Amino acid sequence: MNKVIQSLLPAAALSGLLALGGGIAPAGAGQSPVMSASGVVTTASPHGTTEVRIGSHGINVESGSSRIRIGRIGRSGLGITDNASTVVTWHDHHHSCPDDQELVAVFHSVRLPAGKSACDVVAVFGNSKADGDVSDSVVAIMGDLQATGSVGNSTVSVFGDSSINGPVRGNAVAIFGDLKLGPKAHVYGQVVNVFGSVQRDPGSVIDGGTANIMSGVFHGASGVQSWAEHCLILGRLLAPRLDIGWAWGIAGGLLLFYLLLALLFHEGLQKCIQTLDEHPGASVLAAIAMTLLTPVLMLALVMTVVGILAIPLFWLALLGAGIFGRVVALGWLGGRILRGTRSGVTHPVLYVLLGGIVALALYMVPVLGFIVYALIGTLGFGAVIYSLLLALRAARGTAAPAGFAGFGPTGGSVPPGAPQSGVSGPDATASPAAATPPPAPTPMELATLARAGFWIRMLALLIDLVLVSFALSAIEHHGTDGLLLVLATYGALMWKLRGTTVGGIICHLRIVRIDGQPVSWETAILRALGCFLSLIAAGLGFFWIAFDRERQAWHDKIAGTVVVLTPKTQGLV
Repeated sequence: MNKVIQSLLPAAALSGLLALGGGIAPAGAGQSPVMSASGVVTTASPHGTTEVRIGSHGINVESGSSRIRIGRIGRSGLGITDNASTVVTWHDHHHSCPDDQELVAVFHSVRLPAGKSACDVVAVFGNSKADGDVSDSVVAIMGDLQATGSVGNSTVSVFGDSSINGPVRGNAVAIFGDLKLGPKAHVYGQVVNVFGSVQRDPGSVIDGGTANIMSGVFHGASGVQSWAEHCLILGRLLAPRLDIGWAWGIAGGLLLFYLLLALLFHEGLQKCIQTLDEHPGASVLAAIAMTLLTPVLMLALVMTVVGILAIPLFWLALLGAGIFGRVVALGWLGGRILRGTRSGVTHPVLYVLLGGIVALALYMVPVLGFIVYALIGTLGFGAVIYSLLLALRAARGTAAPAGFAGFGPTGGSVPPGAPQSGVSGPDATASPAAATPPPAPTPMELATLARAGFWIRMLALLIDLVLVSFALSAIEHHGTDGLLLVLATYGALMWKLRGTTVGGIICHLRIVRIDGQPVSWETAILRALGCFLSLIAAGLGFFWIAFDRERQAWHDKIAGTVVVLTPKTQGLV
């Protein structure tokens, strides 16, 4: 369609628009135009001689002092000009890219010289300069934009300033930066500025109007560009440069805020630092687990409908835990440094101050800066979450009994009231009564036995998995469909009836409740269902055994159970 219009416009001009020149008229009847070999058509009329020149740049019609030119205007339009003024203009906004040429640069600047053409000029973390003709758009992200040639579509700058001094067929947009229009600027669309300002020369033209959003709020895009060039690209948060003073201001303000939190909540800070000191692995797992469980908890709140009201509070709690967690991590870092120097300083505020100074120094190291920032957030957030879990456990009275204090994965202490071995005195002489087997231990006594570790429990689980898989494949012809459901049902039945499974019998393990009560059906079923939660979180609920003080998996914590090692002389069936 565009080519048809371009081909018809000169013909229409020759036949009907010659009168625009004032005194120029078509040849009268019986008058034939004379065309020379050079492409010049001459006609005679009562008003004088009319000369039409046809060339590659258009058609020029001259008659006396009047002149009309019909041809291309710029790269994207056709026009009819009477002497010095354009009276008819038609623009093509959808012309194709010249040879599909695109100038795209990442981490450096790009320039289109004058007299050249391109489809797009794009720079990311660099400046875009278009002195030639661009058929589509000019874009600069984290850099400045300059367009003095014609732009067929729009100009867009983000975190950078824009300078336009030529025709722009679309919109001119500047986000977090200033926009300057020169005397030759002609924006056919809108001028849009967000968090910046617009400087306009009186000779500039804007057809679509100007839209300012939060105008004048943001200045200093050059500082953001410098931070992107010297910090972001190098994988660090800060750099020893004056042109990123705003970044240092933010970092210093946050450190002062952290010191204020440490001063107001020093008791909670000390407890969280102690938790991170004693349980670094569990703190990291708590952070990972909370991250994985957040979508599940969100879904559960939505499904309850009423819980939707609690979602904003939940997110605020997570935000608070994340902020306070950074205070905890900085305090832990500073505390370890001061304790290593044996300075005798114990105030948590000084811990946070020293940790913050060290962190700011590490933030300037390339690559390591981002890693340290991520580790501080993970460790601190996990320490806060795990401290809350420990506080909830203490509030429920589910901490390990006093008799458990001497037990570890290998045992080593004897619970009160248990039969003693190697005792001297009159009772050491064997008697017929002493030869009889001791009574079966009560649930309370079992709860004081040493906890089973990760690997022995995984061995027992593997034995049960093999047995259930073999039995299921022997019963059904379809293999092991529904294996997890059958395994959970098998476990719940065995835990209630025998207190353990076949794998537990072989590995001398037993499931007991922390409160010393017998395992009920409710406990067994709840523990079996909790196993699914431990599994779907990438198996993290099972790995929790390796880091937990009481060797509890997530399903153990849900059901209030522990897995203990029983003496090898004690029968379980």
